[in-house]
Amino acid sequence: MQTVPLSINGELITSSTGQWLDVTNPADNSVIARVPCATADELDHAVRSAASAFSQWRHVPVTERARVMMRYQALLKAHQQEIAELLSQETGKTYEDAMGDVWRGIEVVEQAMNIPSLMMGETAENVARGIDTFSFTQPLGVCVGITPFNFPAMIPLWMFPLAVACGNTFVLKPSEQDPLTPMKLAQLFEKAGAPPGVLNVVHGGKEQVDRLLHSPEVKAVSFVGSVPVGRAIYQTATANMKRAQCFAGAKNHSVIMPDANKEHVLNNLVGASVGAAGQRCMAISVAVFVGESEHWIPELADRISQIKPGLWNDQKAGFGPLISPAAKQRVLSLIESGKQQGARCLVDGSEVTVAGYENGNWIGPTVFTGVTSDMDIYQQEIFGPVLSCMSVRDLDEALALVNRNPYGNGTSIFTSSGSAARKYQSEVEVGQVGVNVPIPVPLPFFSFTGWKNSFFGDLHAYGKQAVRFYTETKTVTSRWLENDIPGAPNMTISID
Repeated sequence: MQTVPLSINGELITSSTGQWLDVTNPADNSVIARVPCATADELDHAVRSAASAFSQWRHVPVTERARVMMRYQALLKAHQQEIAELLSQETGKTYEDAMGDVWRGIEVVEQAMNIPSLMMGETAENVARGIDTFSFTQPLGVCVGITPFNFPAMIPLWMFPLAVACGNTFVLKPSEQDPLTPMKLAQLFEKAGAPPGVLNVVHGGKEQVDRLLHSPEVKAVSFVGSVPVGRAIYQTATANMKRAQCFAGAKNHSVIMPDANKEHVLNNLVGASVGAAGQRCMAISVAVFVGESEHWIPELADRISQIKPGLWNDQKAGFGPLISPAAKQRVLSLIESGKQQGARCLVDGSEVTVAGYENGNWIGPTVFTGVTSDMDIYQQEIFGPVLSCMSVRDLDEALALVNRNPYGNGTSIFTSSGSAARKYQSEVEVGQVGVNVPIPVPLPFFSFTGWKNSFFGDLHAYGKQAVRFYTETKTVTSRWLENDIPGAPNMTISID
């Protein structure tokens, strides 16, 4: 039985805790490792190590910090397949999906390699006679990241590379459901040349998170997870005078106009709705068909029904299992509520299993039509391979539907009309908009910009906003008297 260590001050430490959690393979729920709930002393040790390392790391030239990121990017690429296999086995993701998880994280590290230009300040000469003003950015100190199970490579890499590149140090608390991948990321980061204490990894649940949030040495907190937890972490962190960026739930709508390319729409909705078993915050969970496009729903349902779940190394599998029995039961309950509340279930995946792995957390693709906004399957984030289809008369009605929803993470519109696309992207109250693109996750030189109940905070992940989140701006106004320079001319201007 593998025991997951803590990583503190450059050392792998076996926790002295008496509380351990099982890490399971979602395909059959067999136990593959045990992860500790770190003790209070271990958590404090991690924060102190980060604080001690910060006193020196902040003074390392930004070019040298960038070179650490260059080496780290090269190591991640060299080990991408190894990381993806590990990730697949503890999350159940298909190998292809896991490779994408790692790659999207690598892209953020590539952005961190550009940190010298991203941290450049501003200058204005002679703002008054003989007075110049300039600004520069400085790191905050110890930062904390709390990450979810669904992207154990990508989301930690959203956080610590840019934070560390800015000159901060970091304590990562990954999901206790799949901690092996983040530990591998940390080991490679140290191999890239990060000094001891710059990145520390601890494990546990709410108790451990709360202690980190109350630590006076922690200056900023980044979180990705559910709405209730995100709201609670944001409130606790800010109440303790810390910066916080908390990415929470989603209910992403895709609007299908009748003038859209039908084949393009159907092909994209299949993967966007049930890919990764629907366990991603940018999954399309509601398809809004405008006017005559509703006639495409039966064909969409037929295509989705042909996608089958399977093992991580099954090349025919469209997606893997859900992360846990509790997650499976929650999705099954919502599927049943959809049936009871009057939606028509065109494809029902509630009885799907995989031969030889009947104890796994399997749910097949599921499609509902006739969904209304008062149903549980519309109001709640399902986080499973379930697509709800709705019909509206026109674009205005579609916009009203999307804008009434309390979430604002991502949305998309499929159309061949430039005016319709422009109206939608201008008026929709959602942070990330795709035009003929189903899942509009931006590349890392932009920021991941959820709105409403999908995000609590002011500055978002990666891109320029992340650099602003992980730094403070210092403005200097200076005046050097002319008589300090021997022989300098008197430039006083007399105005008559």
